[in-house]
Amino acid sequence: MSDILEKIIAVKHEEIALAQRKIPLAAMRADAESRILTRDFVGALRAKIAQDQAAVIAEVKKASPSKGLLRPEFYPSDIAQSYAEGDGKTSAACLSVLTDKTFFQGSVDYLKQARASVDLPVLRKDFMVAPYHIYESRAMGADAVLLIVAALEDGLMAELEAIAHALDMAVLIEVHDQLELERALRHLKSPLLGINNRNLRTFETSLNTTLALQQYVPTDRLLITESGIATPEDVHTMRSAGIHSFLVGEAFMRAPEPGQALAQLFG
Repeated sequence: MSDILEKIIAVKHEEIALAQRKIPLAAMRADAESRILTRDFVGALRAKIAQDQAAVIAEVKKASPSKGLLRPEFYPSDIAQSYAEGDGKTSAACLSVLTDKTFFQGSVDYLKQARASVDLPVLRKDFMVAPYHIYESRAMGADAVLLIVAALEDGLMAELEAIAHALDMAVLIEVHDQLELERALRHLKSPLLGINNRNLRTFETSLNTTLALQQYVPTDRLLITESGIATPEDVHTMRSAGIHSFLVGEAFMRAPEPGQALAQLFG
């Protein structure tokens, strides 16, 4: 595990301890279980692919530890609407909203604002390290959650996935290498398998990570390539290899109109 990931996980455990003092686990679970009508995250991706389009999970992301502030004028509702509209032909299938405050300048309110402004399914992108996180995600309105294999032990990640599925939420499993991929396939059931092209230690990005691991991904899993998609040539490389699902954020966040930038990249 990288030093930055260890630091983030430590902060997450501190945050959960504080959160549970305000809203105990039992109350958060009751709130989550009272929520109904999640949006079909997996279905939205597959629908785009069935139309021979790229299935894009477009990120609402204010900042990152490695790149700093990405978008000073940050209005999640406007960004979400821009993604949903695109250029009228090409648009996002789903949204991913960063809710981590300490490292990404995110907020739970950003997710609520983005989801309220569009009909797209929304992924809560954060560092899930305990059941409380999953219940909290459903209570705030998320339709899907991210599980980062590098941050979780086998038993815990299986438990978190089971809780999410019991709440009718989708789970995006994120891996960085073959060892993590093997762990995910051995212990998890979600059809959504994200391969992150960014090295956790060096922060270098290579699309070859996805291309090299693709052969080990079963056909019943939906492979989503993450990070490093910056040009139409990158998109062509992936789609030519049979990879049609993408999670992209930083490439859009600096554009005046994120939805137009998405359409230019994937149209």
